[in-house]
Amino acid sequence: MTETDADASTGAPTGAARTPPERDGGVLSAPYRALTLGCVSTILLIAFEAMAVGTAMPAAAEALDGLALYAFAFSAFFTTSLLGMVLSGQWCDRSGPTAPVLAGVAAFSSGLLLSGAAQSMWVFVLGRAAQGVGGGLVIVALYVTVRRAYPERLRPAALASFSAAWVVPSMVGPVIAGTVTERFGWRWVFLGITALVILPVLVMLPQLRRLGDGRDGEQPAARFDGRRLRLAVAVAAGAGLLQLGGQELRWLSLVPVLAGVALLAPSAARLLPRGTFLAGRGLPSVIALRGLISAAYLSTQSFVPLMLVTQRGLSYTQAGLALAASGGLWALGSFAQSRPGAERHRFRLVRLGTVLIAAGVVLTPLVLIEAVPVWTPALTLAIGCFGMGLVTASVGVLVLRLSEPREAGENVASLQVCDSLGNVVMLTVVGTLFAALGGDATAVGHDAATAAEEAGTNVGPGAFVAVYAATAAAALLAVVVGGRLRAPGARGGDGAPGA
Repeated sequence: MTETDADASTGAPTGAARTPPERDGGVLSAPYRALTLGCVSTILLIAFEAMAVGTAMPAAAEALDGLALYAFAFSAFFTTSLLGMVLSGQWCDRSGPTAPVLAGVAAFSSGLLLSGAAQSMWVFVLGRAAQGVGGGLVIVALYVTVRRAYPERLRPAALASFSAAWVVPSMVGPVIAGTVTERFGWRWVFLGITALVILPVLVMLPQLRRLGDGRDGEQPAARFDGRRLRLAVAVAAGAGLLQLGGQELRWLSLVPVLAGVALLAPSAARLLPRGTFLAGRGLPSVIALRGLISAAYLSTQSFVPLMLVTQRGLSYTQAGLALAASGGLWALGSFAQSRPGAERHRFRLVRLGTVLIAAGVVLTPLVLIEAVPVWTPALTLAIGCFGMGLVTASVGVLVLRLSEPREAGENVASLQVCDSLGNVVMLTVVGTLFAALGGDATAVGHDAATAAEEAGTNVGPGAFVAVYAATAAAALLAVVVGGRLRAPGARGGDGAPGA
């Protein structure tokens, strides 16, 4: 039996190398410290760029005379990130995560340079597209790194550290980006990150190289699947058309929407594991759950500032405070699921988390009632955010556990693709509902309150009721799917490796 075979006495999953006693430490112990710090720092910088770009984008679009292409700067990142995710999954399964990480960081850095130095909006959009490819390559490769480098008992903690890396950027990213934009110019929001992203790669590169390709000597390398890449192109194109059509409430907009659905639906059904859209037991439900919780919670969160400003008369700063605790609670939920005693309750933690998410989503629109305290969304979002921390990290753990070594990259890519698709489909649906009932569909996204102020919208409560009815339906469906995560015929306890 090789070290990558299942260990019958310990229940270690196939593909997990047995950990020698001297490596029996935490994710920040000497054998793992450089790798952990490198991975977390890389995600930290990608997260900062994601949080900061919404603040710098209006200044960039105005300076480049490209307001007509404003939405494409966001959709270009999303659509190309889908391609990067699928490519990274196959690449990791073929030759390990090292090359995809290096290529992803190179593409991400090149995109930052291109956007930061752009003299036209089309070049800026092209830079955003390169950033999307790089981000997709990196995030999947780092998940596979967790599968290959850490023993199973440390994977929850490693994934929790990934979630924690989003906390600081979510809280201070827009503030720092705003200050940099005002004092030095919007270009430095992009150019400044470029130099910083190289150091984390140098820190973790030696340990990444030691991982090799993760194969036994006699195991053949996985082949690139051209069919999956073609499906990824179709999914990305469909998602882009869906976003394009959903920006305006016109009959003509039905053309790109219908074309997007025609491309997206059948391609996604073939790209994701069989049974994902039907919530088949085991891995398909794990992946479907990720898409549902992301769609439900993040769309709920996006409309809160706009709702508090237009319906309860709060200032934009006061409305933003409702989201202030979210990042910290998400990290706390991730930390809770990473504790050693939590592993045996993995499936119960997911069920608890989905219930908390559903409660947060369903209770948030109660603030539309005048008698309900105006601070209610701060509490409900905190509850939902803690649930997101529990579920998001646990879902990552389960995907790694349920994947054979040669399928880990592909399955992680499917997880990330489903997450992104859930977001874009839900935002398109609720944005259309919102606009149809008197709202401004452009006031949806990272800076909803500012968009509302500029547009001078006078939105009635019915528009928000429709939005939250859609997000509540997704959240309640997630509770049902959360009970279908055990693979058929699985043996072992709630969190046993064999489950």
